[in-house]
Amino acid sequence: MNAPEEIRNIAIVAHVDHGKTTLVDAMFAFAGTFRTNQHMPERVMDSDDQERERGITILAKNTSVQYRGTRINIVDTPGHADFGGQVERTLAMADAVLMLVDAYEGPMPQTRFVLKKAFEHGLRVLVMINKIDRPDQRADDVLDEIFDLFVELGANDEQLDFPTIYGSGRDGWASLDHNARDGDLMPLFELILSAVPVPAHDYDAPLQFQATTLDHDDYLGRIGVGRVARGILRQGQRVALCHPNHDATPFGSVKRLFRYEGLERVAVDQVVAGDIAVIAGIEELRIGDTLCPTDAKDPLPAIAVDEPTVSMVFCVNDSPFAGTEGQFVTSRHVRDRLERGALRDVALELADTATADAIEVKGRGVMHLSVLIENMRREGYELAVGKPHVILREVDGVLCEPYERASIEVPTGFAGRIIEYLGRRRGEMLHMEPLGTTMTKLEFSVPARGLIGARTALLTLSQGEAILSHVFHEWKRDGGTIPRRANGVLIADRTGPVVPYALSGLADRGEFFVAPGAEVYEGMVVGANNKEADLPLNVCRTKKLTNMRASGRDDNVNLAPPTIMSLEECLEYIEDDELLEVTPKNLRLRKRVRNADLRKKQMSRV
Repeated sequence: MNAPEEIRNIAIVAHVDHGKTTLVDAMFAFAGTFRTNQHMPERVMDSDDQERERGITILAKNTSVQYRGTRINIVDTPGHADFGGQVERTLAMADAVLMLVDAYEGPMPQTRFVLKKAFEHGLRVLVMINKIDRPDQRADDVLDEIFDLFVELGANDEQLDFPTIYGSGRDGWASLDHNARDGDLMPLFELILSAVPVPAHDYDAPLQFQATTLDHDDYLGRIGVGRVARGILRQGQRVALCHPNHDATPFGSVKRLFRYEGLERVAVDQVVAGDIAVIAGIEELRIGDTLCPTDAKDPLPAIAVDEPTVSMVFCVNDSPFAGTEGQFVTSRHVRDRLERGALRDVALELADTATADAIEVKGRGVMHLSVLIENMRREGYELAVGKPHVILREVDGVLCEPYERASIEVPTGFAGRIIEYLGRRRGEMLHMEPLGTTMTKLEFSVPARGLIGARTALLTLSQGEAILSHVFHEWKRDGGTIPRRANGVLIADRTGPVVPYALSGLADRGEFFVAPGAEVYEGMVVGANNKEADLPLNVCRTKKLTNMRASGRDDNVNLAPPTIMSLEECLEYIEDDELLEVTPKNLRLRKRVRNADLRKKQMSRV
């Protein structure tokens, strides 16, 4: 065969909002991936609706650019810890990692996580201190913190000698000089060519291609993305599906073969060892499967992913409004959709429950599962979900729970409140340091259950200023009891529309979640009580007509606006005896047992 083109494979990793996807935009622009007159939206790699709305990367994606005759394959990975499963499996496609660190914030929990995974994969790490143009940048201190993190994670002498570059992904420049404030990305591309190892290219050996990402196309069927570890993958080639943990090795043919050029999948006849390929036509393909010649079955090691830490029960919606807003409402619909989701996301696990209309879903965190729920409701699914619970496991004969390493950036004046709050939730402070003159960075080791509902509380305590980040740290024995929701809830005692007159008379009872005119049913949570106990009440009550009634008297009722909670806030708010009803149009909190008398009997038995 002709001499293949030069290839480099690199994964770009960073904590949330450290500028990773923006840097990829700048790399596209510098490499000329798009035409001059072609419109390129900001954060072009964040193509999913939720990614654009939330401003974070959720799904790992592949792309490539050409620079000086070298093809640079880039894997853009999520920055949030809940989507760490995406990072773990996509690192198998890279030979090095470009780790972005904010010049002000420094290393954060996700930075620690991805760096540890890079070391486990034996990858070379390149460091870029991004946003160096910030007026509050502290690049020298951040570099020292990065070095300390390398030492803490057990880096060897070669890994400690990591190349460092400075720059601004937003403005599209990089430099080896930390005093530079302009230029272009040529120094970054030159660093990639010199520091990223050339992938192994054993073209004559039997084929090995491992799928690390799955997708679906209405015309092509199941699509697998992965790296050709050795040999040559050809279109139409007959292959065996191999896996070290599965005996079955069905055969299939590579009907279509692509590779990435920019954001496009371009059809090719073959993909050589060291390159990233996209295949279609093998419906039995799963993440971690290896494609091998039919006469040389030699699977690569299975892709190892950390165990999930949070579980929730998804069940059929059985409220009085069931089936009125969703298209897919049965247990079969819900189960099929969850199985498809688990097929594409190896960090997602499913387990049966005692009832046929409910299934337990395990993931990396509340956001991980909330993104799944939001996707389902946008696709027309209607379901009910229970309170998130942490998953316990036995370690050396001791029942342990997951602990998170949490980092909070907060104005210095509010730091005492944050320390006190996390202390009540069994948090142990590991580190405290000033960030500039007005901010303080706190690091805690906290039980994962202590962080469920903590984000909203921290925002309240800091007047909206606190920034919370966390990542799984270790398994430790039970940390003790953690305070639950302090107040009870207000519960509708009948079905009907919410009436302004009723809300006006009940305003002193608490804070309402529903607006006038909204339809409610018996057992639906309509607000937060000012007291500890739950309180059933009538929000549908109308004023009786009398001959003393003044005309227009009730038209000018002044009501406080209702509190509207997001999906994640609802999941963090509910308790064990409650459910969240999820439909394409509404989110409703409700009691599992809707009738007040039955709830009292149940409580008396407990």
